[in-house]
Order: sequence, then C-alpha cells, then structure tokens
Amino acid sequence: MEIRSAKYVISSPDIQSCPAADRPEYAFIGRSNVGKSSLINMLVDIDKLAKTSAAPGKTQLINHFDIESISSSRVVSKWYLVDLPGYGFAKVSMAQRKKWEKMIEDYLRKRETLVHVFILIDSRHSPQKLDLDFVNNLGKWEIPFSLVFTKSDKENQRTVQANVKAFLNSMLKTWQFLPQHFISSAVKKLGRDQLLRLIEEMNKELKEIK
Repeated sequence: MEIRSAKYVISSPDIQSCPAADRPEYAFIGRSNVGKSSLINMLVDIDKLAKTSAAPGKTQLINHFDIESISSSRVVSKWYLVDLPGYGFAKVSMAQRKKWEKMIEDYLRKRETLVHVFILIDSRHSPQKLDLDFVNNLGKWEIPFSLVFTKSDKENQRTVQANVKAFLNSMLKTWQFLPQHFISSAVKKLGRDQLLRLIEEMNKELKEIK
C-alpha cells in the first residue's frame, strides 16, 4: 500500500468532538514514550506529521489524521489514523489521568468506525504489567488489536526476540489465541510494509462487506 496523502485534521478532548464517523479508523496507543509519534511518522513517510517529544505525555487528546492510500491493486481508500494519548508514566495529576483514561475508554468502546487498535510495546523491556493490563482490557471489551514492538534498533536482536517471546508467553497465561504482532524500528523503517499491508487488507475486507 502506498500513502498518497496524510493530513492532520483535529485534536479532540472527547469522543463527541471527533470528526464524523464516515470512514475506517485505525488507532495507535502505547505507554508514554514508547515511540508512537515516530512510528506514525514512519508509516506515513512524513517526518513531522505527529509531534515527537523526549518528554512523556505530550499527546493529551484524540488526534485524527486524514489518510488517502492506494492499494497494490490500485484501489484508493480514505481512512483515519488516530493517535491516542499514552497510558502510564506521564507526570500528571490523578484527576487528569482519570480524565484521560475515560476519554480513551470512551473512544475505544464507543467509536463505531474504529476497525483496529495497534498497541505499541517497547521491545527493549521485559513484559510490563501496564501493557499486559491494557491488552487484557481490549480483550475484555472485544476490540480487535495487534501488537507492535517498537525501538528494535536500540537493543541487540537477541534481547528484542527474548522480550517479545516473554510478552507473548505472559499473554498465553490468560489468552487462548495470540494476536498478530510486528517488530518495528522507526529509524530503519522496519515493520512499515507489514503494518501497511494489514491496514490494506482490512480496508479491502470493509469494501467487500459494503
């Protein structure tokens, strides 16, 4: 799949303020400072579409980006890429954190055009309870998702593979089937083709249903 255009649309404080639900949406979320903005910029091949920051917690709203893509069979699709606030370690008040949690849960559970969620996991670390809890919540809410293990260029590959395997093994304690997973690097553009191919396949399935 080729990205023909990618444009910022709006940042919304709640689901009611989001754009009209008139096209498929693919949401990206992960712990604060997991490399989400860098991954989004890598996917659309625009350096500064999503704002990157060394400080965790900069994404505080539901950010919609208008994407136009063309598939390998030359079918044009329009969809939203949605950048959601990170969960976890942002230095904010408990009240603000609760507000963010409600905003994210409302979007994930109520947004009728949400097709798929990509959960970003830092491949440099062993399984983190925050990530596993979030994954389990999506399972409980019956929301389709994939795992994207980020920053694989910042650690040796043996460690990356061990951390990925450990995370999946942790999921197997409560999950019968595992979701798709991808290993990515925004620096090396690793995983880009596979992620775009999955979105292309989901867009195609939606067109066939219609």
